[in-house]
Amino acid sequence: MASSPGSNAFLSREKTILSESSQAKKSQCSEEETFYMNCRAAYLAVFKSSLDNIKSKEQLCLVLQQAGRNPSQKTVNQYWTPQTTTLNFDDFCNILKKEKTATKTELLKAFLKVDTNNDGYILHAELYKILTMRGEKMTVEEVNAITKLADVNSNGKFDYNKFCKLYMTTNEQCRKTALEKLEVDSRLRRQQFGSQVETSSERATSPISKPSSRTTRKTDHNSALKRGDNRTSSRPSSAQSCSASVSSTISMGTSSNTNSELIEPNTVKDWQCAQSKGCFFLEEDSEIITHKYRLYLPQRSTVYITIKPLNLSQLEGKTSPWLSVDTALYVLRENESQENLQLVSFTEARNKEMFRWKGELGSGIYWLIPFTTGCRLKKIKKQITGEAQLVYRDEDGELALTKEFKAALSDIFEMIDLDGNGLLSLEEYNFFELRTSGEKCDEEAWAVCKENFDTKKNELTRQGFMDLNLMEANDREGDPSDLWVTLLSLGYNKALEMTEACPFVIDIYAEKCKPRIKAIYLEAGSRQLNRAICKSVVNKGDAKVLDSGESIIVYTYTSDTRITSVIENKSENKVIIHVNNEQSKNCANNRGLNIFAVEVAPKSMMVCQHVMPLKEQEEWIYNCVHSLVP
Repeated sequence: MASSPGSNAFLSREKTILSESSQAKKSQCSEEETFYMNCRAAYLAVFKSSLDNIKSKEQLCLVLQQAGRNPSQKTVNQYWTPQTTTLNFDDFCNILKKEKTATKTELLKAFLKVDTNNDGYILHAELYKILTMRGEKMTVEEVNAITKLADVNSNGKFDYNKFCKLYMTTNEQCRKTALEKLEVDSRLRRQQFGSQVETSSERATSPISKPSSRTTRKTDHNSALKRGDNRTSSRPSSAQSCSASVSSTISMGTSSNTNSELIEPNTVKDWQCAQSKGCFFLEEDSEIITHKYRLYLPQRSTVYITIKPLNLSQLEGKTSPWLSVDTALYVLRENESQENLQLVSFTEARNKEMFRWKGELGSGIYWLIPFTTGCRLKKIKKQITGEAQLVYRDEDGELALTKEFKAALSDIFEMIDLDGNGLLSLEEYNFFELRTSGEKCDEEAWAVCKENFDTKKNELTRQGFMDLNLMEANDREGDPSDLWVTLLSLGYNKALEMTEACPFVIDIYAEKCKPRIKAIYLEAGSRQLNRAICKSVVNKGDAKVLDSGESIIVYTYTSDTRITSVIENKSENKVIIHVNNEQSKNCANNRGLNIFAVEVAPKSMMVCQHVMPLKEQEEWIYNCVHSLVP
């Protein structure tokens, strides 16, 4: 049948649209590759390996300068807080995403504001005054260093047009120097981060198939390595043995209403129960801080453990964004010391937003470590038009808390009242203080607090907590600055919405004894947690060999709601693995990049990535290619 002119025109438009879509995808891919390469070049200009950590403010400042940034002390302090001990390469990449390089137009615009004559010059005397007395103050020595630059100063005047040109040239030179240093190493020159040379043609000839969303997990990894993965790959079967690259494709159904097979025990209401609340807090560098707990069982018993987001009271019309955040609880047994923890299990089964586990535990001490992937609890770029009012003066001129601020404080009280008894003990209050100020309240200060605010059974009441915050406002004569510090550190934005925290509640049921749970720490993910995640993925996931010597293995764990990959390096040398997720559909990962690379130290394993659906109501396809960089 001959095609009509109309149908030819339609096909032509379709081809144009597909071509433009392909070009846009390639452009986005190219931008990610360039960004990652620049990050890596800057990092390796300062450190020997991207496995090395940033261990001081000075190192952070230096590596940011190598990336073409000129961070102020305020900026450095934003990412290196009193609680910070180290930052890694991923942290550095996240910082560079937020701290963009200044453009020449932006620099000139800033100088024009102080150029009263509009002649392109600023008198040295005026420059000293501005830089040493306004904003983030510079020292006289630092200003002297600027005025002594021969290329931009003459006759007691500062030529800011030349300075801007010099600044941009120097930044570009730093970037080029870092890239040249990266090119010196022939191994690194061959990495081709983000390229599809090894896999693109193969993937193009093999359409993505849709295997079952749940496949039989292998527990015998020796046989698993021989057989390979039984999930359908986007690469042809002849490429499965290729030591340079392996691909995994997993098609998942909708998971918004998924219920796993674990059924709550019929008699659980008769079991003895212990409960504790807690919270995931998102740091400026996207690190996640959370409570960690010690569980004591006086005798062997069947236990039923659950964790779920805490549904706080909300103002009418406002949603709770944290209710969609994924949660999990890893159970580790203490053997002789806290350093020697053995993974028992984790809350894998799901019932709506609740994750749970049921099993037999012997008597003794266990550690419960909450976990969230970071796929959904992440920085949100939301334009806030105005700042919520926290306090006001009543008819008598007295300061009072606004209705909205009271509602937020009530939610905060509910969140930090870990045992849920409606009162704050000194221990509970100190977790609040550590999070908001970095300090603890001692016994003496607590005694003063009890004298001045409403208490019951030596614990602070909800009203007492409200009055404590009102006193803080009065101390600053109505200035809400300190109150905002508290709110922001607890995950609130300037619209009084909790967007960077996820409160949760843990319930422990024991059939034969009274369990006891106590929050011990509030800190970032520990080595024990990472080790537990890796072990759980190795135990329950599918394995694929990445090299001919069977020393590099990629493990992929799949549940109803998330996919986690772990890379094990059994060799004597560090390896670099290139990871490409660009063919995945409706997916979000914890790294925020579709294309990235990781270094795995010798004789070690590490979590490569966590992946979850962007929209739970829709199907999602995980398509990831792991490539070993020669």
